[in-house]
Amino acid sequence: MKRHYGKFLIAALALIPAALLGQSPTPTPHADQAELSKAEEWVLSQGTDESIAPELAAILGLGSDRLPVKLKSFRTPGGISRTFAVSTNPIQKGIVLSALKTMVDKMTIYSVGTAWLTDRSGILRETIRVDASGASVVSNTSRAAEFKDIKAFFVKKLEATAPSITSSPSPRISATAARGKKETK
Repeated sequence: MKRHYGKFLIAALALIPAALLGQSPTPTPHADQAELSKAEEWVLSQGTDESIAPELAAILGLGSDRLPVKLKSFRTPGGISRTFAVSTNPIQKGIVLSALKTMVDKMTIYSVGTAWLTDRSGILRETIRVDASGASVVSNTSRAAEFKDIKAFFVKKLEATAPSITSSPSPRISATAARGKKETK
């Protein structure tokens, strides 16, 4: 019995590398995930320095103080600010996407809308609904379509501002060919 078990174990060990070769050695990232990483880099390099309110940072699990961020924000014709904020605090990493409209009611100013916590992977971590009474955690599935839309919005904004990032490189003339063209003129 031990002899047969040993042969089976050796045969199984021999098959494992062959099975692994049939699999992709590294998972292929989803297009949105790769593009979200690029959007994060874009916001970090070109965004403005701001901070997220302590209440929102706390409910997102990013600390109880104001969270320093770099952000890019775009206002829609309806007055909604679509914002991509990247934490600049090395301890509390995260990306907060939001679609918020600022409201004024007599002497009170507040925001209404949704904020989402994600990271470079683009995976939705937390969904927050914001209204006049404050912020509260809601089901990720309740606003998943909006999250997908806002990610796509920022990917399009990135592509519009940096078309060379997503387009294929153009053919280039070698230095020798370029010199040759100068000499023939």
